[in-house]
Amino acid sequence: MTQAHMITRRRFGLMAAAASLSVAPRAAFAAAFREITWEDLIPPGEPYSEIVGDGKFDAVNDVWVPEFDEHGAKLNPELDGALVKLPGYIIPLEMGAEGVTDFVLVPYVGACIHVPPPPPNQLVLVSAKDPWPSESLWDAVWVFGRMTAQLSSTEVAQTGYRIEAEKVEAYQW
Repeated sequence: MTQAHMITRRRFGLMAAAASLSVAPRAAFAAAFREITWEDLIPPGEPYSEIVGDGKFDAVNDVWVPEFDEHGAKLNPELDGALVKLPGYIIPLEMGAEGVTDFVLVPYVGACIHVPPPPPNQLVLVSAKDPWPSESLWDAVWVFGRMTAQLSSTEVAQTGYRIEAEKVEAYQW
């Protein structure tokens, strides 16, 4: 083997190693997060049909007030402290010039705005490191981060979970 051939092989090996390093962190990042669904937020064994009650109409304020029994506030303890990836829609709480950083993640478009809010165990309070652009608020997103199972009150609704988002990205169909 000639010296030129050895140098070429060594360069190729270094370039391949460098290329793999640029992909490896992204793959490791995605692999570290457990993809969950909204059903996972309900504790195992709790029937979804038992979470949402009939509710009642508040004629004074002209709004429908949902009624949740104790099942609506039960949280899945297996998710407390877990690194998760959850899809949903953004209901902004805190917006700046660059976008929204604090929001409630909801399972469907319009939840908490045009219709009564879902039960607490179907709402996630999110604090994002990087703002999500305000022109993309109606788009479905993936939220990546550490989840905490903890009831909290916001001006929108009571939430059952919290995620400190390391990353928010557009949901790809």
